[in-house]
Amino acid sequence: MTKSICVYCGARDGTVPAFAAAAEALGAGIAARDWRLVYGAGDVGLMGRVARSVQVAGGETFGVIPTHLMSLEAGKRDLTAFVVTETMHERKKVMFMNADAVVVLPGGAGTLDEFFEVLTWRQLGLHDKPIVLLNVDGYWDPLDALLRHVVDRGFAEASVLSFVKTAPDAEAALALLD
Repeated sequence: MTKSICVYCGARDGTVPAFAAAAEALGAGIAARDWRLVYGAGDVGLMGRVARSVQVAGGETFGVIPTHLMSLEAGKRDLTAFVVTETMHERKKVMFMNADAVVVLPGGAGTLDEFFEVLTWRQLGLHDKPIVLLNVDGYWDPLDALLRHVVDRGFAEASVLSFVKTAPDAEAALALLD
């Protein structure tokens, strides 16, 4: 059975060239392992880079996009599977339900929303899927500090920190999922 990796990431490239390189390396690595990419079906930013890298390497892509983002995120219709949902909530549910693990590349508020939702579900015992932060150029260092702060101030058990693994690059992230 093919492993499916859900990738959360920005619909922009960000300001650091290493972000784009990491997205492309992650996509190539997913395809090289014969895993399937599950992602937000956009053809822009890091999302588009991951998907195109998987495709170039001959891998499978499963994209999920809500109708209201079709034009904004340039819905990528040449995927192996392309699902259109009515809402963002449906999008996130379909993506997560079709994945065995989650990798989080740099991104903005939407990426953080997706990350915190799956982290909360893990904390509540609703799943035990791996969650990996791809910490390119230290991008997620402030998030790691925030999670530690939440634990230190008594708003979460220390176990929440064990639910998230951090990798400095795509190869290390993929190795955590091997």
